[in-house]
Amino acid sequence: HEQTVTTQTRKFMTNKQTTSVGTNLIDVLHPGKATAPRTEIQENLVRMSEDTRYYLVFGFRTHSGGGKTTGFGMIYDSLDPIKKNEPKHRLARYGVFEKKKISTEQQNEYANGMKSSRGPPNQCWCCQRKGKI
Repeated sequence: HEQTVTTQTRKFMTNKQTTSVGTNLIDVLHPGKATAPRTEIQENLVRMSEDTRYYLVFGFRTHSGGGKTTGFGMIYDSLDPIKKNEPKHRLARYGVFEKKKISTEQQNEYANGMKSSRGPPNQCWCCQRKGKI
């Protein structure tokens, strides 16, 4: 028998300064399943609402005992306020922002340099490398 995922929204709020942004809480009922995928939740919300392209969901937590998950949803009128308001990690998750790939060697070099950056700012290793001294 088919396991259904029910999506409900509550506490819809709009930002008075920017009318293009709306937020709400999302309750997802998924009896018999561990959790519902974020893409499935987003598809359910798109079917419920009239604006299909700009519904971002995040921050889901499964309740104790299972069967229910609660998270947040952001509704945008266009792509411009999404790029302006959303953090880059969330933009990368939805394919709006391309995250730069940094090699492991560069990450380790930066981390080890930051470990030795005690003292006055003119002794900082990153300032020395950029020629700021």
